[in-house]
Amino acid sequence: MTALAQSTAQLGQLPTPLERLYHHEQQRGGEIRFVQPYPDGHLENISWRESGDQIRRMAAYLKSLKLPEGSRIALLSANCAHWILADMAIWMAGHVSVPLYPVLTADSVRKIMDHSEAQVIFVGKLEDWDSMKAGIPEGTHTISLPLSPEGIQTRQQWQRVMEQTPPMSDSPVRSRDDLATIIYTSGTTGMPKGVMHSFATMATVGSLTGELYGNRQSDRMLSYLPLAHVAERAAIEINQLYAGFPVYFSNSLETFADDLRRARPTLFFAVPRIWTKLQQRVLEQVPEQKLKRLLKLPLVSRWVKRKLTRALGMDQVRIGVSGAAPLSTSLMDWYESLGITILEGYAMSENFAYSHSTRPGQSKIGFVGVPSPFVDCKISSQGEILIKSPTNMLGYYLQPELTAETIDTEGYLHTGDKGEIDSQNRLKITGRIKEIFKTSKGKYVAPAPIEDLLLRNTWLEQICVTGDNLPQPIALATLSAAAVERCSCPDFRQQLQQALQQLLKDTNSRLDKHEHLSALVLFRQLWTVDNNFMTPTLKVKRAVLEDVYRPQFDQWGRQGGAVVWADAM
Repeated sequence: MTALAQSTAQLGQLPTPLERLYHHEQQRGGEIRFVQPYPDGHLENISWRESGDQIRRMAAYLKSLKLPEGSRIALLSANCAHWILADMAIWMAGHVSVPLYPVLTADSVRKIMDHSEAQVIFVGKLEDWDSMKAGIPEGTHTISLPLSPEGIQTRQQWQRVMEQTPPMSDSPVRSRDDLATIIYTSGTTGMPKGVMHSFATMATVGSLTGELYGNRQSDRMLSYLPLAHVAERAAIEINQLYAGFPVYFSNSLETFADDLRRARPTLFFAVPRIWTKLQQRVLEQVPEQKLKRLLKLPLVSRWVKRKLTRALGMDQVRIGVSGAAPLSTSLMDWYESLGITILEGYAMSENFAYSHSTRPGQSKIGFVGVPSPFVDCKISSQGEILIKSPTNMLGYYLQPELTAETIDTEGYLHTGDKGEIDSQNRLKITGRIKEIFKTSKGKYVAPAPIEDLLLRNTWLEQICVTGDNLPQPIALATLSAAAVERCSCPDFRQQLQQALQQLLKDTNSRLDKHEHLSALVLFRQLWTVDNNFMTPTLKVKRAVLEDVYRPQFDQWGRQGGAVVWADAM
């Protein structure tokens, strides 16, 4: 640790995000802050000075609206440079930002707008504005960002403000204890909760995370996961403010490969689904068994690793981090074979993505690292992970009773996760308290460890082990796109059937008898945000899957350890 973080008292002296902006404006004004791609292929480079000017103009416009201090202002857009500029303009104007996921339904948008009492909303880059706009209450002051949908009708436009509003000349500093943002959790079930965080939280995360990973101005990051989610916001917006590195944006899913190669990030954060997708891209070019053979040849291995990682745009990655959901141990091993070490992290919206992290050179497969500086972790008598952190939330917006249930009188956040701590203080996540289910035989089963075993097979992309009130658990699984494509070939389908049958047998051999899977059920259609089987942060909505397929559970469960095709292939 550096002198900056030697004592808890010094956390109170860390500069706030706005203060970091002012520093970069003055010291590094001409350096590139953002690289923003546009649909027509052109790139916009935005310097620190230019970004500050735009923030100041929009902040002056927001001040002209004469809103009460601390008013909530919503942000509805996919990732882009102007998302972050709007966020900082909200802060500079003295208000509170409320990010919304760009894939929400109109009903979800309305719930969050009503609950947060947001009076203004920025509308930006969206794929389906027509289905969302009904969620914005009538009378809301709307402002369109540069990448907003063509033909959108809003009260004001970003570019018009830039042309007509003089920039704010002063540099207001918000109190560290001020409410900065309300983050509505994506939620696998029910109404999202509004997690409140202060500027002090962001200062702590930006400063201490930068120290943990040695972040520096020469680093590069690619922003593509939803900025509305706390992990991306901490990794991109907040870390950039404290380290000063440039951020590249991805234009779309279709251009992601090119965007990644353009950025060639040195720091790369991804959720397990993305790590899996990148692996599949490699295996489409080089079959798994062939790759294994090549990597065993001393004179060839280095060349193969370099060529494959450069083709992905990941040859400059010095730190790869995975979070938001457990990463399979087999996938971590596979990336390690290519020379890319993935460090797992563990945190929540409720502690602004600052809790546990794996240190370089100290990773242990299956563990998410040790507590970050100033974080205390313990396991309750029920096996629940409890965390006390200087970044724990202020509470849930307008929900004091729920806040009291989540943060106890000693200041520990009750995570809802089950875990274990080893002799070196490393944490292992063993499942969710609420995800543990009981079979009809009265035996409890934790799905996460079983799902990890099944994900050893790269033809499987998503797994959900379930079995509440069934004699034995069953596993629901989707096939990778490559597997679905090849299933039209009878020979491949037979080989796949045999391989998965062996996987099921091997998995059951490593489980207690009451955990044995009675069936592995395969689906052709992926679980996605669009079909409501995944959250915007790409976590499987277990409850939704169970509700949809429960009528068939008994039938599948009677298969006696077989691989079952749920739909026509």
